[in-house]
Amino acid sequence: MSVDVLVLNSAAVDFRRDDFSFTDKLVGEGGLARCETRDMPHFSQDQFHQWIIDGFAVPGGLGNTAPLIAAAGLKTAVGMNLGCGDYSGLDAQGSFFLESMTSSAIDTSAVVTNASLPTGTTFIHNSKAGERLGIVYFPNANDAFDFEIFKTHVERLQPSIVYYMYSGLSRKGDENGGRDLAGFMRWCRSRGAVVIADSHTLTGTPRESIDSAVPVADYGLLEPLLPELDIFFTSSDESRLIHNTLVVPEEGADGAYRDCETFLDILTRKYLAQRKSTRFWGVTVSDGAYEKHVLPDGYTSAPTKIKSRFMDGEVIDLVGAGDSFRAGLIAYVARNLNGFRDGTMDFAEAVQMGNLFASCYIKAPLGQRNCIKPYEQMITRVRNDAI
Repeated sequence: MSVDVLVLNSAAVDFRRDDFSFTDKLVGEGGLARCETRDMPHFSQDQFHQWIIDGFAVPGGLGNTAPLIAAAGLKTAVGMNLGCGDYSGLDAQGSFFLESMTSSAIDTSAVVTNASLPTGTTFIHNSKAGERLGIVYFPNANDAFDFEIFKTHVERLQPSIVYYMYSGLSRKGDENGGRDLAGFMRWCRSRGAVVIADSHTLTGTPRESIDSAVPVADYGLLEPLLPELDIFFTSSDESRLIHNTLVVPEEGADGAYRDCETFLDILTRKYLAQRKSTRFWGVTVSDGAYEKHVLPDGYTSAPTKIKSRFMDGEVIDLVGAGDSFRAGLIAYVARNLNGFRDGTMDFAEAVQMGNLFASCYIKAPLGQRNCIKPYEQMITRVRNDAI
């Protein structure tokens, strides 16, 4: 058997309530606080189950992405750890997550049950529409992600694209300074897969950290990983944090972050010179994305901004904006895989597909984000601005 896309790691259930004010002490707007399982609030499984029934829970992490790729009509599989319990063998969160994936016709045969750690769980304090919310994240079973186990699933599923979510959010996945993940991505490429990984905004007070040019240690995990990736898209805020952490100023430069184009030029010059294959990197911004690509013959494009043509309408919820963008981008690459490999793919059109997915997603109410249509309809809209 073979699938188009295998999405790995970071399975979590997002619980969002008005009375979760305890999260405000841990994380600022738009950031993520990664916490230890031992510090997780002592809500009962019955309480989690009731909140799920009452509509206060949605799949997070890869749950923001895999269902969108599947909705576009691609064969999609997920591989992750879920906690065990009394709900069909899983805990309340894991059962809900698994049901959400199967209801989207996603292959869940690569799910691993963890006997000692619960399913990944996040708590989000509701705020007014349009704000980027802070997330208090407990990796739980995600911390035990084991590459050797999932290699067997890659061999069995033979995915065209392997997408790992996220660097920096799994204790075992991030072992050895990120070199274990880098080695896994290299191994997946050796089996013919196109590989993509990303990282989450790894700071509890993002605006302060971003503007102060202070390095964030966990972005050092990208140092061994970036040379192994075929595709890497990050947010504008994260590009600053990555710059602050990884970019060594050239002689005579003051080291200050300048803009997305300069960031892409520096990063690709530093990390993309090692192999002759297509590489596709970019930075997402509020009205689109910048992209830069390298072709197998060595040609390197200049960074180009692709402005979204789908910005009209009200933004309802920004959580998952980057994940949904990458879902659209990945769907396009999967449907144009030969063009990607030989460098003839329309890179600007791929970004515009990401823009369309993200626009549809952030304008849909939480829990009603079934806005992605089959690929043929989505690409028609990209090309004609109307379905």
